[in-house]
Amino acid sequence: MTARIEHLVTSGTFRLDGGSWEVDNNVWLIGDDREVLVIDAAHDAEAIAAAVGDRRLVAIVCTHAHNDHVGAAPALATRTGAPILLHPADEVLWKAAHAPRVPGYWELIDGEELTVAGIRLHVLHTPGHSPGAVCLYAPELDALFSGDTLFQGGPGATGRSYSDFDTIIGSIRTRLLTLPADTTVHTGHGPTTSIGAEALRDGPSSVCGAVVAGRSPSLDFARAGGPPSRRSRRSIQPRAPLGGC
Repeated sequence: MTARIEHLVTSGTFRLDGGSWEVDNNVWLIGDDREVLVIDAAHDAEAIAAAVGDRRLVAIVCTHAHNDHVGAAPALATRTGAPILLHPADEVLWKAAHAPRVPGYWELIDGEELTVAGIRLHVLHTPGHSPGAVCLYAPELDALFSGDTLFQGGPGATGRSYSDFDTIIGSIRTRLLTLPADTTVHTGHGPTTSIGAEALRDGPSSVCGAVVAGRSPSLDFARAGGPPSRRSRRSIQPRAPLGGC
């Protein structure tokens, strides 16, 4: 059975630092006719559950814990029994998104390997947009799921709490631009791009242009090492959740 990438757009409100913005989010599903994994359960648990259908949902993976990317995760987890996976460095944002009743999550580890429908997803810790931001690289699909770390035209935003411009640039240059140029980048908002296209851009809002200019591009959305050297495999199985209260 051939694995595939499915795409859903959901809409809602992003809130941080006392502000709010109406946003459209990309929700990505990777799997086949039997099982599927969701990346970023944004806004609408019912719509995402409908996209999952009768398939087994093996995990709900969060690229980071801004509320627009994780808001529907608890409801989807309750509905399906699937675990929520998040890098623990984003726990402060996770608590802010779900207070006062903060659900638990399972800890994502940099360099580990998730599997769904025979597809490997390598977890790349790419802090900058948030402390615990991650990207997921699927070599068999020539695909990267970048959350709010990399977009068409440049890096994610770093002008809000818990973000850092130099850190996101380092993450992109050392963890993402080292991937094959023909890797398709499936972003957290807006259109897809490719590693090659972003590596070649030289405009002021691009990754390379931002590095030269020494400032953050004005994009609305957002340590070192190459592709993961530590390969811990995980076919999703139940274990004790972390990070809850």
